[in-house]
Amino acid sequence: MKIPLILASSSEFRQSILKKINLPFSSFRPEIDETARVNETPEQLVLRLAEQKARTATKHYAQGLVIGSDQVAVHQNQILGKPHTKSNAVAQLQRFSGQKVTFLTGLCLYNIEQNKSVSIVEPFNVYFRNLNKNQISAYCDAEQPYQCAGSFKSEGLGICLFEKLEGNDPNSLIGLPLIQLTQMLLDQGIDILTENSTA
Repeated sequence: MKIPLILASSSEFRQSILKKINLPFSSFRPEIDETARVNETPEQLVLRLAEQKARTATKHYAQGLVIGSDQVAVHQNQILGKPHTKSNAVAQLQRFSGQKVTFLTGLCLYNIEQNKSVSIVEPFNVYFRNLNKNQISAYCDAEQPYQCAGSFKSEGLGICLFEKLEGNDPNSLIGLPLIQLTQMLLDQGIDILTENSTA
């Protein structure tokens, strides 16, 4: 691949998803203020932050295609952040019991040399089982999902919390909509399948 691929994230989850397409990439930690603006919708927030993360690559790189991504959980029109503590996680999961939570993931692909970007928002719905406090507490002790939006890790034991998942790309729930990303790369002339066949 002639143009470098760069991931604007230090998340091990996003890195593991990106490794699925078997292309070399570098990564860095984007340092931005993720505070929502007044009257900003969840969709506007994740789009803005995904693009800001991608564009911070110009501080570190002179060229490349930069992937920026940001995610929020939305329940009853309220943005939910990372719980950080067990008590917050338990409270969040109790609130979700028997409910639908929508995860919105902003994705941006930014071409540094052209100073052009394309961005989308990928929704994914999670329907939670009816959960009691003992189940929730046991789950939190087992997986400690305190740095995860929504207080769970769907790639692990968190799958047991759900009644149904609904969306186009299960990768988006973990934080990187890979199906949309492959199309964005194809639009930039990077065919992942042929890139892998000549590797």
